[in-house]
Amino acid sequence: MNWTGIVVGFFCFLIIGLFHPIIIKGEYYFGVKLWIAFLLLGIILTVSSLFCGNFILSSLLGVTAFTCFWSILEVFEQRTRVKKGWFPPGPSHGVEKPREEKQNEEEKFIKTDQ
Repeated sequence: MNWTGIVVGFFCFLIIGLFHPIIIKGEYYFGVKLWIAFLLLGIILTVSSLFCGNFILSSLLGVTAFTCFWSILEVFEQRTRVKKGWFPPGPSHGVEKPREEKQNEEEKFIKTDQ
């Protein structure tokens, strides 16, 4: 029996699943400028995959590299999701809450404090 495909498939599943929260948290804290890190990491992993002698490790490096490349698109998509209100804007967005919203929050805080 050859377990290579199962092993690579399992780790692909884990890698893709791991990148989902990385994209969300990364865009929250760093904004879309995170795409540069994904590009550089993807290039490094692609070159590493080319020179790796182990078939399974080379495959996993390649999968991770192309997951990084796909993440570039997803970071920009995440920005769109934030604008739609599906996710909260992070400190990297430079978005200040409207004055009325701040006052409402302060009033709620004061009411619950008393």
